[in-house]
Amino acid sequence: MSGSEPNGTYVESTIIMTTVRVVVPFVFTFGLFVMFHGAESAGGGFQGGVLVAAAILLLAFAFGIESTRMWLEGPGVRTAIAVGGATFAFVGIGAVVADGAFLEYAAYGFGTKGVKYGIELVELAIGAVVSGVIVALFFSLASGDFEGVSGSEAESRSDDGDADADTTGGEAA
Repeated sequence: MSGSEPNGTYVESTIIMTTVRVVVPFVFTFGLFVMFHGAESAGGGFQGGVLVAAAILLLAFAFGIESTRMWLEGPGVRTAIAVGGATFAFVGIGAVVADGAFLEYAAYGFGTKGVKYGIELVELAIGAVVSGVIVALFFSLASGDFEGVSGSEAESRSDDGDADADTTGGEAA
């Protein structure tokens, strides 16, 4: 790794990199624990998904956003979001097909163990969606993918002829 990214925002720090190497596995594992623990008590997919995403963002801050983006490049993040959403939908709709209400785990007829495993599956699905969306939004914001939106608004306003009035405080230029 060179010492900085092309835009000059990344500076290597041995202390930060070492700390992140030590802390991230624990944060990631704790995030999975919180997801699974949602079936028994407080916690669940949203909180666990945020912790898993935080572990990935820690890696991005310590080792550089671009290098972390290249490491995660590919369909991984989008696949996590899609599989999580599909799993949630299939578990819920499966209960309806089994003559129950949406996400009524008892409708599957597996007893109390089935209810617990159904809840855990849904919590993991929610965690995958939450962590995938947070990571995707972070990388989109970090790369400036949303700058084109403001540029297209300015172009559409200049086509109307109102751009001069807006930029000069209402006076015609």
